[in-house]
Amino acid sequence: MDIGDVTTLLQGGIREVLFLAAPLLISALVVGLVVAIFQATTSIQEQTLTFVPKLIAILLVLGLLGGFMFSSLGDYTKQLFRMIPDMAR
Repeated sequence: MDIGDVTTLLQGGIREVLFLAAPLLISALVVGLVVAIFQATTSIQEQTLTFVPKLIAILLVLGLLGGFMFSSLGDYTKQLFRMIPDMAR
C-alpha cells in the first residue's frame, strides 16, 4: 500500500462523511435562517425558538433519509472490509 492508496482512502472517507452530514447541516441551516428572519421581523428574541425548529428539522431529515444514509454507510464499510486483504500485502 503506497501513499496514493492512503490518499484515495482518506478522500473516500471524507467524501462519505460530507455526503452523510450535508442533508442534516443544510436543513438546520435553512431552518435557522428562516427563524432568524422571523425573529428579526417580529423582535422576538427567544432562545428556544431557534433550537426546537432545528431539532425537529433534523429529526425529520433523519426520518426521511436515515435508511438511505445508513445503507450508504454500510456499503462504504463493506467496501473498506473488502480492501483489508489487499492492504495486508
